[in-house]
Amino acid sequence: MKINTSEFIISAVKRAQYPMDGFPEVAFVGRSNVGKSSIINSLTNRKMLARVSQTPGKTRLVNFFLINKEFYIVDLPGYGYAKVSKKEKESWGKTIEMYLTGRQQLKRIVLLVDCRHKPTGDDIMMYEWIKHFGYDVVVIATKSDKLSRMNLKKSEKVIRETLKLTKQDKLYFFSSLNKVGRDELIDHIFEEPVHGLSEEDTTQE
Repeated sequence: MKINTSEFIISAVKRAQYPMDGFPEVAFVGRSNVGKSSIINSLTNRKMLARVSQTPGKTRLVNFFLINKEFYIVDLPGYGYAKVSKKEKESWGKTIEMYLTGRQQLKRIVLLVDCRHKPTGDDIMMYEWIKHFGYDVVVIATKSDKLSRMNLKKSEKVIRETLKLTKQDKLYFFSSLNKVGRDELIDHIFEEPVHGLSEEDTTQE
């Protein structure tokens, strides 16, 4: 699959602001410093499509980007940033939960983890949360350029054991800097949910 066009549509605060055109959606979620905006920009080949903040935890809205005029990338708020109040953390959690609950257009969730570190308690909770809601999930370990091939193997073992992934569960490594394997990753993430839908799946809520 080739991404030809990508455009920002809306930053939504509440459900009523979500797009209602029935296009399928693939959501990205992860810790606030995991490089979520960078990977979205890298996959779409747009440097400034998703804003890369110098202050982790700043994204607090649900951002919708229309891809090829046929599906959405949805950028969910980052979680796990320590330097925010408990009230703010609860607010972000509610924002994510509001989106995940009963969103028929949502076909897959991409969970991002940092390949250099063992997945945190927040990562484990998010993975279990996604599975609880019954969504298909792909785990991507970011910043893979920072590790040697040997350490990437070790990282894969740690991530799979910590999140309790099976051999069938999808785990990929990627670097937004060198973009190695970008085209293959795009196929893995987007091909099936975009082109494998029935007419019933693409109707409006």
